[in-house]
Amino acid sequence: MYSRQEVAQKKEAFWTTFGRYMQPILPAGSEKVNWINYKTGVQGISFRMDADAKKASIAIILSRSDTTVRQQHYEQLLQLKHLLHAATGEDWTWEPEVHDEYGKIYSRIGTVSIGHNILNPDDWPALISFLKPRIIALDEFWSNVRFAFEM
Repeated sequence: MYSRQEVAQKKEAFWTTFGRYMQPILPAGSEKVNWINYKTGVQGISFRMDADAKKASIAIILSRSDTTVRQQHYEQLLQLKHLLHAATGEDWTWEPEVHDEYGKIYSRIGTVSIGHNILNPDDWPALISFLKPRIIALDEFWSNVRFAFEM
């Protein structure tokens, strides 16, 4: 069992390692990308990568508090599902309404890989192998569809 501080240190070490690993990767668009904290440029739409002691995940998060706008973004993405699938090469899970532990409602489109432990450095290559191609694919996807959400 790890203390909270040890868990935080291990997670920070992983994300630092992942960031260094991704640094030489060029983005699909012309703008510079922070792979760890990807900015879509559209309020309420973000890409989130996460990992813990049991799994890793990557998702598009729609977090606008205005339900109508959030649903419109979700519907727009649903219409572009074939492009997301083409970019990632896989079907992702589509969740129009998710409630977090604080009761906040958001939408999520993502995928999960079970059996990776961010606290075990021996698992880091598998975590990187899961996250890297998917964040690159999301970047490619977003560079092609971003204009539809900027209005």
